[in-house]
Amino acid sequence: MTQHDAQRQSLDNQGYMAQALSVVQAWLERFLQQQQGTPESADLGVVPSELGLGQPGQSLNLDRVVRGFRLSPFEQQVLLLCAGVELSASLSQLCAAIHGSASLAYPTFSLALAVFPAAQWSALSPASPLRKWRLIELEQDKGLTQGRLRIDERVLHYLNGVSYLDDRLQGMVRPVPKPSDLPAGYEMLARQIVQTWSRRSDRPILQLCGAAVETKVDIAAAAADLANLRLHRVSGHDLPKTLAEREALARLWERETILERSALLVEGDDLETPEQMRQVIAFVKTVQGRVLLSNREPWQLAAQASEVLTVGSLSTAEQRHLWQLYLGDAAAGLNGQLGQLTAQFNLSPQMIREVCEVVQAQALAEQDVEGLSQALWQTCRQQAHRRFNDLAQQITPRATWADLVLPEAQQQVLKEIGAQVRQRSQVYEEWEFAVRGANGLGISALFVGASGTGKTLAAEVLAHELNLDVYRIDLSQVVSKYIGETEKNLRQVFDAAEAGGAILLFDEADALFGKRSDVKDSHDRYANIEVSYLLQRMEAYRGLAILTSNLKNAIDQAFLRRIRFVVQFPFPDLEQRQEIWRRMFPTKLPTDGLDWQKLAKLNVPGGNIRNIALNAAFLAADAGEPVRMEHLVRAAQTEYAKLEKTPTTAEMGGWI
Repeated sequence: MTQHDAQRQSLDNQGYMAQALSVVQAWLERFLQQQQGTPESADLGVVPSELGLGQPGQSLNLDRVVRGFRLSPFEQQVLLLCAGVELSASLSQLCAAIHGSASLAYPTFSLALAVFPAAQWSALSPASPLRKWRLIELEQDKGLTQGRLRIDERVLHYLNGVSYLDDRLQGMVRPVPKPSDLPAGYEMLARQIVQTWSRRSDRPILQLCGAAVETKVDIAAAAADLANLRLHRVSGHDLPKTLAEREALARLWERETILERSALLVEGDDLETPEQMRQVIAFVKTVQGRVLLSNREPWQLAAQASEVLTVGSLSTAEQRHLWQLYLGDAAAGLNGQLGQLTAQFNLSPQMIREVCEVVQAQALAEQDVEGLSQALWQTCRQQAHRRFNDLAQQITPRATWADLVLPEAQQQVLKEIGAQVRQRSQVYEEWEFAVRGANGLGISALFVGASGTGKTLAAEVLAHELNLDVYRIDLSQVVSKYIGETEKNLRQVFDAAEAGGAILLFDEADALFGKRSDVKDSHDRYANIEVSYLLQRMEAYRGLAILTSNLKNAIDQAFLRRIRFVVQFPFPDLEQRQEIWRRMFPTKLPTDGLDWQKLAKLNVPGGNIRNIALNAAFLAADAGEPVRMEHLVRAAQTEYAKLEKTPTTAEMGGWI
């Protein structure tokens, strides 16, 4: 609606109200004349809305209130009387004259009963439309019939053509603008919502389930726009805690839906406690009208009518279309790179738009194709940073293949893992392997070996080669003794990683995996459910998920079959330990007389070797000397003491 149309509509409503109030004034004047015993001269009519005085095809606000709240003629007259004393001084004076006191220049229910025809005592009850919907307020300090009647300010302004969100809803309920564009799959969901609203008279609660919160908001906004409604959203955290406050909020919102034809989206995605969920469910089951509930997974609403719509991720084709749309001319030379972006990063429409805006704001669109591609890739990686928060430890990948000492067979498997991550777009999309089904398309790996044999280092090497982030999740901290908490923690991790395409490194998998236990009690059953949930998410995850374990034999074979790669990290032999020592010291580190063959006799894996080398470097730096064998002796003794071991003569004999 243009500003001119809004002004015209406001003037039409004001003129309409003036006509209606003139009739109310005539009734008051007639009653006053009867009181005073003077001849009646007022030409009485009926309330204008009953005559349809608005323009043909025009629905003015007074008409909407009367129809929407189903007001009887008497209730309509009471409402207009309360509005009139706020808008017209003459009506206030008439009320004072009828009451016989200048201090009583306001309407009361007794005055309305006496003045208007077809008076109804029931109009004063709390269940009547006037009081149920808080169209008027009754000050009961002088009793029901003598107490002052006031029109609600929101209703008064609405009748006069001025519309706004009720002050009591401000800050809690927020308007949602119509999305500028919506992918075809999401547009179909929006139309499905509208069809459900038009098909079912019971107005079911529609649950929008999925991880992308803003995408669900856009779908709901598009549906509201198609249905000629205004969408507002409210967070489940902001809903009142007490029953009375929730019911009061529900009535206020229901009144708003009648005044403005609105729909409400209640957001329950990030609720953490069962009590919060119960409060949200109680509210959505109470409030009437078109209500949508946003949550990650469907909620049980008991006998309440509800339908569930699952909001999935965009297809790679839809994502590629959005990249091309938002990048404009800059996308022309990025065909191959866009395929890699859509294969690696699973972004929502909002995220794709934000990434393109950031890149364009940095004026990178004018650079060469390689510069633009790198900028897009790095900005996509950053999407995961803000979503992980404290869920996992980010490891900055700096290690390369030159830092990793492993047998050739293990290195070859690791390179195959990297190749599969790089070529997913071609195999899954161009060669249509994904057409056969989405299950099992995730790339999962199990790294097995003793502590310090290079499992985490290998994950870092892969991340560096693939130009991705790696996040370490300690499964011993994720697993909870409380039923359902482990799945919740894992869901948060995968949802956070989904957009950024990060490599997930689940450390200490022994905390969750193990020989499949016989189901003897509920704990055994839920333990197996937790493992199945993790494997299910790993299989569906678009990135690379890695599990680490010290003992392969501790993992059930049924679980191993669902993991694509298993890499055994052996304890390094003498030759491998010697190579690890050679690669351990940076080129800028001064050394003097180091004997790699003697150092390799220390029977420890790479992780302990690194600790010894690092501690020796600190000892040498403190002494102002290059690293020598004596520094390594002291550092090795410290490391062995930590391991509660004693170095043998065969290991350290002849070092100094």
